[in-house]
Amino acid sequence: MYTASSTKKTLHPIMDSINVFKGYGKVSLEQPNPPPPNHLHRRRRFIVASLAVFLTLAIGSLIAVLICESATESDKPEPSSQLASNSAASLKIVCAVTRYPETCFSAISPLNSPPSNSPLRFFNLSLHAGAAQVSSLISLANETKAEAAVKDCAELFDDAASQLARSAESISVGSSSSGEKVLTEMRISDLQTWISAAMTDQETCVDGLEEMGSTAVDEFKVRVQKSQEYMSNSLAILNNIHSLFAKFGLTMP
Repeated sequence: MYTASSTKKTLHPIMDSINVFKGYGKVSLEQPNPPPPNHLHRRRRFIVASLAVFLTLAIGSLIAVLICESATESDKPEPSSQLASNSAASLKIVCAVTRYPETCFSAISPLNSPPSNSPLRFFNLSLHAGAAQVSSLISLANETKAEAAVKDCAELFDDAASQLARSAESISVGSSSSGEKVLTEMRISDLQTWISAAMTDQETCVDGLEEMGSTAVDEFKVRVQKSQEYMSNSLAILNNIHSLFAKFGLTMP
């Protein structure tokens, strides 16, 4: 026969088991405590700061690359195809090395037909322009031969014309010779000598006219000055011929 006390004793272990299971369930359902607010705030600030540093470095690197590429492009010579595509532009580049670039361009441009972009061609045309000026001086001297000084000038101009003709012929012979280099160092040296001699002849003429008190000195001075500019330009082109060919991306003939 069961009594109340025995019933309690029997139920007590069962209730303890139930309480234990409840305790386990309670533990498993509880959420972990969230981190303190200050910790989250510091973490966010660290992430933002890291992103800011990364973006700054990335933008700085990009700017550095762009500046480097821009500097590299500006240092590069113009593509030879662009220089060679426009004959007038090529002539301006050649004339830029002379002391009288405007005279150079106006003298050569009318003769540049068919259009060319070769520095050697421009040099040859400059020689012909200078020879034409010397021819006009010879005509002027022949018209005013009454003075002895003018007769001397006529002879000097003839010699100058011969020097320029020899220069032009030297280039022509070199161009027509199969396999022969046109602008050898020896030929360039000869050309420099001949053009300089032609300029000296003209200066000697003016000096003689001034010493003799010639009435024609002023007129000759103007003509000689123009002729001197032509020959000075020819000499400048010749002196820079190697760099001009390199700038145009062409091979020296």
